[in-house]
Amino acid sequence: MNSDRSNYDTEEHGDFNNYKNYSVNLSESSVRLRVTQKDQIMEIKIVRHVLEANDKLAAEIRQRTANSKTILVNLMSSPGSGKTTLLEKLIPMLQSKAYKIGVIEGDITTTMDAERLQPLNIPIVQINTEPFGGDCHLGAEVIMPALDSLDLANLDFVFIENVGNLVCPAEFDTGANVNVVVLSVTEGEDKPLKYPLMFRVCQLALISKTDLLPYLNLNLDLLRQNMLRINPNLTIFPISAQRGGGLVDLQNWLIGYKRWISDVAE
Repeated sequence: MNSDRSNYDTEEHGDFNNYKNYSVNLSESSVRLRVTQKDQIMEIKIVRHVLEANDKLAAEIRQRTANSKTILVNLMSSPGSGKTTLLEKLIPMLQSKAYKIGVIEGDITTTMDAERLQPLNIPIVQINTEPFGGDCHLGAEVIMPALDSLDLANLDFVFIENVGNLVCPAEFDTGANVNVVVLSVTEGEDKPLKYPLMFRVCQLALISKTDLLPYLNLNLDLLRQNMLRINPNLTIFPISAQRGGGLVDLQNWLIGYKRWISDVAE
């Protein structure tokens, strides 16, 4: 994987002045091993180096955001869990406390989610993965150039809305300070057990769309237990972005985390 950002093709997106669209060409990185089996030589490609290169870039991202005192928050979930609606409600709450916000939007294609956030008058970077194979995740190699177009020194929080998927995004470190999994009540109690890595790599779990609970046969306590079974250190907030439930708790947690990081840095 080539980490030279000069190879990135950056393109302004039409008249939408608040965000940019990135197309990234990725080269395959691999390690060749020679294996002898039944007197035959086999060549096996191993893509381990891809993750190693990603982790190196993620460490560079953390150093950059530490220098600017910006908190990078990575939102991950299945498609349709309510990540964009959450941002539509949460960002104005943080803005009312004088915090400055930026967003990195990740989707395979379209700019629909970025357009929904445009009225918030915040800097937005759109990353579409379709030009380089339709990747189901955002890695550090695309987050790095996205951060280049943001004025990190004047941003308190940058939210990454990752591509909707409970598998791939958990495997690639974005350099975020906080990983958040959003799981809607319509997805069932079993998802933490079926997709454990997602819950292991996160510090926060948001149980979204709780306003639908009266209409569902969901055991909320069992869902919590399954989350904590995978990650005992997980902080869990049930939320309803539509009705505002739990959003104050989430806001206060993020603000408290930012203050803690600032105190540690000093």
